[in-house]
Amino acid sequence: MESAMHGSPTSIRLDPDLKKRYDSLAARTGRSRAFYINKALQDSIEEFEYVYNLEQQVLDYRAGKLKTYDLDEVRELLGLEN
Repeated sequence: MESAMHGSPTSIRLDPDLKKRYDSLAARTGRSRAFYINKALQDSIEEFEYVYNLEQQVLDYRAGKLKTYDLDEVRELLGLEN
């Protein structure tokens, strides 16, 4: 991952209160607002990807695109038959 100082520039619109909070944090810590915004984005991307993947799997399930197993099939596959 590129650092905030050497990464690709982008533009976003921040809620004014959120911008003030980032500015305040940056001033208190000596880091840049971009550092904290980049950190927040890095910390959240895995969750976004995970949630999207789950949502896609639900859609695939509803569309009949996923193989499903009933309880008897699972027991048989795992060798748990009585």
